[in-house]
Amino acid sequence: MADKSFQSLPGFRDFTPRDCAVRNYLFSVWRSVAHRYGFTEYEAPIVESTDLYLKKSGGELTTQLFRFEDQGGRDITLRPELTASLARIVGANQRNFPKPLKWFEIGPCFRYEKPQKGRGREFIQFNADIIGEASASADAELIALAIDTMLSLGFQEGDFVIRASDRESWLSFCSDHNISDPAAFLPLIDRLEKLKPEALDEQLAAFGVSRAQVDAFINNPENASPAFCAIQDNLDARGLGRFLELDLTIVRGLAYYTGAVFEIFDMKKSMRAVAGGGRYDGLLSTLSNGAADLPATGFAMGDMVIRNFIEETPNAQMEMEAWMARNPACDTYVVIADEAQRNNALGVISLLRNAGIHTDFPMTQLNVGKQFKKAEQSGARFALVIGAEFPEMQLKILSSRTEEKIHPNTPVVEAIQKHLDSPDGPLIA
Repeated sequence: MADKSFQSLPGFRDFTPRDCAVRNYLFSVWRSVAHRYGFTEYEAPIVESTDLYLKKSGGELTTQLFRFEDQGGRDITLRPELTASLARIVGANQRNFPKPLKWFEIGPCFRYEKPQKGRGREFIQFNADIIGEASASADAELIALAIDTMLSLGFQEGDFVIRASDRESWLSFCSDHNISDPAAFLPLIDRLEKLKPEALDEQLAAFGVSRAQVDAFINNPENASPAFCAIQDNLDARGLGRFLELDLTIVRGLAYYTGAVFEIFDMKKSMRAVAGGGRYDGLLSTLSNGAADLPATGFAMGDMVIRNFIEETPNAQMEMEAWMARNPACDTYVVIADEAQRNNALGVISLLRNAGIHTDFPMTQLNVGKQFKKAEQSGARFALVIGAEFPEMQLKILSSRTEEKIHPNTPVVEAIQKHLDSPDGPLIA
């Protein structure tokens, strides 16, 4: 019986081969869509100086840091997100790149918070940012990237919605209602749905406004900002406007957002926001000590919540399973039907592997039935049978239970590659 003291820590995960396959699927889609949009991949350290995050965010995020002192006496933190690292990197290197920068990153982040559905203490995040472009076109480009990411994951219209707003709308509200500290007021709007009515009324009253005034503002579409309207027009031109919805309750909790903000929601409302982001002009200047005074907009999507969403959405689940079937760990399992031919089989195995065909085989003698069982367990598309008739071989297509002979004058790599390249190529049923 396993010692319970050696279980994984709360909020951290082991990745079994299937979990790794799911992760690889997400990485594949994220990278594919980002590259289609002309984004370039970057990476940042897992550990940064704690001062970088204290300077960036304050508030709730600082209570969730995995923070400790290293052996050199430095106050360091496992990164809770990527924006701060991005700002530091851009500040040091932005002169070397034409603007705007369109950068993306995929990697682990860490937050010390209560583990729950779609949220852990270690998670993987897809981050995409556009730096050096102040117009609403950049925000629209980023939201279009988010929409196409969802569509590429197999979601369809009616599965998700982009709810967007603009902090400029709320700054106008604050000006009209003599609210002198918008930075304190906006986090309250971010918590509207979480607060009990009595508590909400009390906190709004402290700013001199009522719930009726706030509700009237939220429900009036004329309060959409010019930037939001420009984003809507841009997405309409792309044929993506139907995924966007004005929702003035979206302000995002962190104080550094300055303009358009958005979140992706499950239409069934079975989980929290799937992804989110927005414009954060000024943050790069703050974090780079003025070295990179550039406008910026970005968004992030976490692997845990998007996996939950996929597994609750049949079309997306089918898309993921189909990808994993097309990308098995093993394409061909070599069945050694005659142990006397093992050395010849090893030569064929090397030939297949050198050609880039994923190949496995039994490392010790097994009867043929057990070898076929291992072939199916491996997820292989084919079983290549090498027996006493070598160099003639049999190629068995496992999904259809059909077979064909590979004659000595037919290159084995060519015979298998023909099936791998077929648009109707066999998959495990």
